[in-house]
Amino acid sequence: MHKTLTGKYSAPVPRYTSYPTAPHFGTHITNADYIQLLQALGEGDKLSLYVHIPYCDRLCWFCACHTKHTLRYEPVADYLEALTREVEAVSKQVSCKALVKALHFGGGSPTLMTPHDIRRVGALFRSAFNFAPDAEISVEMDPNDMDEARYDALADIGMTRASLGVQDFQPEVQKAINRIQTFEQTKSVVDAVRARGVHSVNCDLLYGLPHQTLDTLAATVRQILTLDPDRIALFGYAHVPWMKKHQTMIKEEVLPDVDQRFDQSRMAAAMLIESGYQPIGIDHFAKPDDSMAVAAREGRLRRNFQGYTDDGAETLIGFGASSIGQFRQGFVQNQTATGEYQRMTEAEGLTVVRGLAFSEEDRLRGYAHHVRLCRLVRGPEAALRASRRYGDCRSQAFRRAEHGWSRRNSRWCVPAQRNRAPVCPHRGRAVRRLPRKWQGAALHRGVNAQQLPGKSVISLSQAIGFCNRFAYSIAE
Repeated sequence: MHKTLTGKYSAPVPRYTSYPTAPHFGTHITNADYIQLLQALGEGDKLSLYVHIPYCDRLCWFCACHTKHTLRYEPVADYLEALTREVEAVSKQVSCKALVKALHFGGGSPTLMTPHDIRRVGALFRSAFNFAPDAEISVEMDPNDMDEARYDALADIGMTRASLGVQDFQPEVQKAINRIQTFEQTKSVVDAVRARGVHSVNCDLLYGLPHQTLDTLAATVRQILTLDPDRIALFGYAHVPWMKKHQTMIKEEVLPDVDQRFDQSRMAAAMLIESGYQPIGIDHFAKPDDSMAVAAREGRLRRNFQGYTDDGAETLIGFGASSIGQFRQGFVQNQTATGEYQRMTEAEGLTVVRGLAFSEEDRLRGYAHHVRLCRLVRGPEAALRASRRYGDCRSQAFRRAEHGWSRRNSRWCVPAQRNRAPVCPHRGRAVRRLPRKWQGAALHRGVNAQQLPGKSVISLSQAIGFCNRFAYSIAE
């Protein structure tokens, strides 16, 4: 049964760390708009900060992040000077009463920075913003970068969570993705950060990698469990060589197929759950007493550009090339090219070149995605919850759908995809009546009478299809 469904519904879709997704951002959002968003922040606003360091001293072939390979430190040092100018420019626009609840360093490889620069950048943010006493400071770490001096520097900036990319411990898999990292190296990092008071360790695993099998992945999961991490992320490898040219180094013939990927993900998830981890959303696992697990049980789990979070901050401010900021009013994104990013900081301090202002429909659909991904409710239920939360013109359509009929030649309609023409109910025919619990999903999708199943009661696979097409109708 599951092979039939995976074959039918397997297709590239966004991870929905935002809605609308980044490809829909436009160049009409500028630094002037960004300044207005920053100045609107004040007392009572909680902030989450993200810092992007787009450099690595080795390039992992599986990686789809915005980063570049360098064997010299001079480009990193120049970039950090530009980052300093941006932080100073942003802090001038933000009220000192806004409270920082989380600071995350990502990349690239933030641990590529020297111990001196780690301390300098940490002090820069502390001096520029008002941090809560319990603010979380998390850092993505490459074990190959680490030494005692860097461990001490990270402790000095108050790191509370270490995030380690593991992917897979099998030598054949590591060689195929150009990421050599032994279990012993990883264990030494976990031991070192915990010895310095870090209370939370996260490990990232990947399935769907070249040469990966159920047995090799199971061996990696068993090794990870011996490290006793507080959180584990289980992602599927996204092979997109047309977007990331270095992925052409990975031979497609040694990649697992769709069914093998599905089996790998189910097996790894089952192993983690059997070991006492609580599943979080679609790809995370945490110990039951971890703050993310508690937030999930209490309905406070959120999703932003770093994935799942429990920091409670509605506003995310991004720093560095390609970083994205999220505000109540919409999204902004910095210049992606590092050279142009540095030139813009010299000229203006701020580097926003793209973004999106939310429409009422964006808010409604975005909340539906949030409910579906953070609370794992079915598509139609997510749609109805969103319609109850936002009282725009769309909610009338949802209420009509909930009560059973779409009128013949109706003029109200729902766009099937963003930036495409709306799809109205089929002219001259009433939309066939679906079981009530699926009507919201069908209407939201913009399905017309010709597309709906002819049966009065649809099958389980069709129901799953309606759910999935609702949740993933906006393709990147």
